[in-house]
Amino acid sequence: MNILGIDFEDWFHPELIQKYITNEKKHPQVIDGIHEILDLLRKKETNATFFVVGELLEFKPDLLDLILDGNHEIAFHTMNHTRLDAPNFKNCFENELKKFDLLTEGKSKGFRAPSFSLNKTSSWAIDLLEKNNYVYDSSVMPAKTNLYGLPHAQKTPYKITSTSLENNSDNGKIIEFPIMVSKILGKTIPVGGGFYLRTLPFKLIKNGFKQYEKNGIPGVFYIHSWELTPKYMPKIKLSTKDNFITYHNIDTAYDKMEKLLSLHEFTSFENYLKN
Repeated sequence: MNILGIDFEDWFHPELIQKYITNEKKHPQVIDGIHEILDLLRKKETNATFFVVGELLEFKPDLLDLILDGNHEIAFHTMNHTRLDAPNFKNCFENELKKFDLLTEGKSKGFRAPSFSLNKTSSWAIDLLEKNNYVYDSSVMPAKTNLYGLPHAQKTPYKITSTSLENNSDNGKIIEFPIMVSKILGKTIPVGGGFYLRTLPFKLIKNGFKQYEKNGIPGVFYIHSWELTPKYMPKIKLSTKDNFITYHNIDTAYDKMEKLLSLHEFTSFENYLKN
C-alpha cells in the first residue's frame, strides 16, 4: 500500500512565488478547489492526508470537517508555509504547533516541512514535534535537488531524531516517511511528487511505484492542491526557472493523478500506521 499526501496550500504559499508577491493582497482562492480534490479521491475510493497550511483553516474553518468527513486525515504544514530554516522561526514553531492543535481539535499527528526544509540547521523541529505528541514526519527527500534534499537518507520509513535525520535511531519516537525516489542511470532522482508527475515521463513514475511495491516499501507521494486545481492558480510573472518549476504542465496534473490513482493503491499516513 502506498501513501498519498496533499500539500494543501493557496496560490501565495509556494516558496518560489512568495518572493514575487510581497505587496499583493493575499486572498485565498485555491481553497475553493477543495471539493474537486475530495471528489477525485471519492471517485477513486482513496484516502489521503491533507498537510494544511494553518492560516487556511483560520480563513475557512469548515475545511476541517470537509477533510475529516471524507475519511481523510489532517496534518500540519506550518501556519504560513514558512521554511523551518527561516531566520528565528525556531522561536515561533512551537506556538504554531499549539495553535494548529486548537484549530484541528487535537486531530493532527503528522507534519511536513514546507519545501522539505528539514535539514541540519532545522533539526530542532523533530524535538518539538516529539514534545507535542506528533507521531510521524514526512519532510525528507532522500535525493539531492537544487532546492532541497538529504541524499544519504534511508528510503524506507525509519525512526528519526534531531541528531539522526538520515538513518534509523533506536531512540527515535517520530516515524519518518521519506518521499519516493528512483534510480535512473545510476543516479537517485525524486519521482514522488507533483512537479515530477508533471515533468517526467509517466513511465518513470509508474516504475518507481512498481519497484517500491516489489520491495514491500510504501511509495510516499505528494501533490499540491494548486496543481490539482490550476484554474484557481493565478499566473504570476516569475523568472524562467521559477516559472518552469511552478507552472510547467500544470494543466496535466489532475489527469495524471487520476491515472495514478487507478493504477496503484493509496491511503493516508494515519491508515497506513494503523494497518
